[in-house]
Amino acid sequence: MFTGTGTALVTPFRTDLSLDEPTLRALIRRQIEAGIDFLCPCGTTGESPTLSHEEHLRVVEITVEEANGRVPVLAGAGGYDTQHVVELARELEKLRVSGLLSVTPYYNKPTQEGLYQHYRAIAESTALPIVVYSVQGRTGVNVEPATIARLAEIPNIIGIKEASGNVAQMASILARVPESFVVLSGDDSVTIPLIALGGRGVISVLSNEIPSEFAQLTRAALNGDFETARRIQRRYQDLAEVNFVETSPGPVKFAMARMGLLEPVWRLPLVTPSKASQQKIEAVLEKAGLVAGVRA
Repeated sequence: MFTGTGTALVTPFRTDLSLDEPTLRALIRRQIEAGIDFLCPCGTTGESPTLSHEEHLRVVEITVEEANGRVPVLAGAGGYDTQHVVELARELEKLRVSGLLSVTPYYNKPTQEGLYQHYRAIAESTALPIVVYSVQGRTGVNVEPATIARLAEIPNIIGIKEASGNVAQMASILARVPESFVVLSGDDSVTIPLIALGGRGVISVLSNEIPSEFAQLTRAALNGDFETARRIQRRYQDLAEVNFVETSPGPVKFAMARMGLLEPVWRLPLVTPSKASQQKIEAVLEKAGLVAGVRA
């Protein structure tokens, strides 16, 4: 169900900082029409820590409505308070999402046993499939391959979004888990090598901008056509890199605004990218032919 390219959806806001529901619906429709494989609302790319509880549920509700069964919806449900995540998981289950993407607890940096018990508690609270999200650079804690192997024994923990950037660690995970366990890249730039090792795809920031092209890249790699996949990556590697010239999702939302897809609005503590960063983003967009009024 979660194979190919899943988009870590940004959350559009109006200039008064309220949720921009019409634009959100338009972005979701654009993704589906472009051939994306699944959608991930309310992850950290969606600025989920700044969303109220009601807004979080509303963004997911809209995504499920617009998807209308055409693509799976892997909704964000993570955090450092296990009981809060459990309660959120139960509410999201009522919205009929396809699964949960749950980032590791941040700041409190639990032990590997703490991580295991955290995810076990979430899994026991819901029948939904759960994808663990490991991103040590953001959370300060790594889910080690041995811990992933233990978690893979829990029936509804079905995969991991692996964003360590460590290809050797990805290889170690794939060697330890059943073939049915879904290993997804959390970094656009290493999607191809992860698939070559046996991974199933990516949860992507870049596909916010170029959903069709990145879905083609992933499908080509999954089909063993690495020549096509590499050609697409070479064309858009600069865009993948500039999306992280500052803290994400600052750059990707700025790029999408320049493409005419949303208003350039973030919630604090995120701010507008610096002038220097804006110039870099604009130069990459121009080189890629992604200007206002053009849809990827």
